[in-house]
Amino acid sequence: MKAKNIVLAVFLIAAINFITFCQTKNTKSVEKTVLIETTLGSIKVKLYNETPQHRDNFLKLAEEGFYDSLIFHRVIKDFMVQAGDPATRNPQAGQRYGAGGPGYTVPAEINPAQRIHKKGALSAARTGDQVNPERRSSGSQFYIVQGKVTGDAELAQIEMNISQQALQSMFNQMLAEEIQSRQAQGLTINQDSLVSDVRQKLLAQWEGMEKFAYTPEQREAYKTIGGTPFLDGAYTVFGEVVEGLDVVDKIADVETQPGDRPTSDVLIVKMTVE
Repeated sequence: MKAKNIVLAVFLIAAINFITFCQTKNTKSVEKTVLIETTLGSIKVKLYNETPQHRDNFLKLAEEGFYDSLIFHRVIKDFMVQAGDPATRNPQAGQRYGAGGPGYTVPAEINPAQRIHKKGALSAARTGDQVNPERRSSGSQFYIVQGKVTGDAELAQIEMNISQQALQSMFNQMLAEEIQSRQAQGLTINQDSLVSDVRQKLLAQWEGMEKFAYTPEQREAYKTIGGTPFLDGAYTVFGEVVEGLDVVDKIADVETQPGDRPTSDVLIVKMTVE
């Protein structure tokens, strides 16, 4: 009897562990949604699990009420609508905004192979490459894409540009590693020879690598609902609109003043994590 009880206990523990594992796995696979209530209507966005740092940061700020009462300080028709600058909580007439944040940045989670700037994409704003070569995102500022329809020829050019950016990134990394290696060995570094050696190694690897290309679904999205594909590979896309694309259009259509701020402020009334 004791042996049977032990076997039963072990079976029950294993069953409980399996159920817990399945529940945890299912919970992790669920994409969180956030309701953004604005003075022109409500927008619901879902956050991608493939960008966990941006997802968790956005959820944290939304739950804390960070975005409540901020304005869309930058609006460009056929491009995007941007918000998240805490300095806009009590906006002053004629003031330009866009430099504010929570005091930190978020590491880039850029992956154009999975997530693109189609219409409704939720993406993180950031400073330019000159001062931000790692392409870290603003800690709070985000934009929602409106964009426009793009044809095959332009998409083909963008695919080439993204591949070239990847090639340049690989070159920079290999060059830095080679310099570090030669310095560690106490070798004299000749710049021309170094660059030539690294270029040859890179091209040998590049020939056999698969180049970036949009999937048929991604290409179709750009050709039908539109977006801003020229931003792919440069900014982190961490979610998308699931309800309220018409509200994004309403915001994008408002009259703006120099600096792209709406003449009449569009307010984020409240964000609610669902």
